[in-house]
Amino acid sequence: MPREMAFEIDGLTFAAQEWGEPGKQPILALHGWLDNSASFYALAPRLHDVHLVAVDMAGHGQSSHRPGGAPYNIWEDVAEIFAIADQLAWEQFTLLGHSRGAIISMLAAGTFPQRISRLALIEGLLPEPTKMEDAPEQLARSILGLRTQASKPLSLYKDLSSAVKARERGMFPLSNAAAAALTERGVKGVPGGYQWSTDQRLLAPSAIKLTREHVQAFIARITAPIKLILAEGGIPKMFSGFQREVSVFPQVDVEVMPGGHHLHMEGEVDAVAASLNRFFEKTPL
Repeated sequence: MPREMAFEIDGLTFAAQEWGEPGKQPILALHGWLDNSASFYALAPRLHDVHLVAVDMAGHGQSSHRPGGAPYNIWEDVAEIFAIADQLAWEQFTLLGHSRGAIISMLAAGTFPQRISRLALIEGLLPEPTKMEDAPEQLARSILGLRTQASKPLSLYKDLSSAVKARERGMFPLSNAAAAALTERGVKGVPGGYQWSTDQRLLAPSAIKLTREHVQAFIARITAPIKLILAEGGIPKMFSGFQREVSVFPQVDVEVMPGGHHLHMEGEVDAVAASLNRFFEKTPL
């Protein structure tokens, strides 16, 4: 069973779950958009000789929401990742990211490449790039999106099973077991039932998006070996040009497996774990 942890960073509390023992391979695991650290509940116990800490990122799970009314931008998480690693006394460590967490992992590895020993990514690497001339429209969408979310009431579920059912039918369909794991950590009890603990501002568009040139500059600075696992029914299916975009970066070792976007939580978890264990073994610290 995982152990609970908490980190205080710049006035925010970050909840986390820990598997394995200190002294093993240090891995910081970052979940996807609207998920939480339970994203790794099935995968973490299957990884060999690791000390894995999975964080509820800001605005998710049991962690604090960011103050104020600004949107959540993916680069804001980077400083917090390294602050958490500092509190763990990890000078060098592996990043394991899923979806949004994989994108943030890529940015972190490009920001301080000397601190990241390996980059293990599941269903994510490249943020959707924007053109410079689209920046004003993007900012406008973000401002309007924040207003919409601020006036939108939170869904209320009479019991936990109702919330689990809703999570099963989300943007990426999930099995009951996977949905239950994410839901149990991602709701709060309120009068009349349960509501999501997620900050609604995460549903608003980013204020600014990175250009293709920005993304290329981050990836070019990464010195760690990069493993990217994709699901046949996941990102490649949703974005037909994704694999072509990734192929521009020969340093990325891409493996495509059967399954959907959350394959690391579903029936394919053993295959995902085996692939990552091979990657960790052939790229020793």
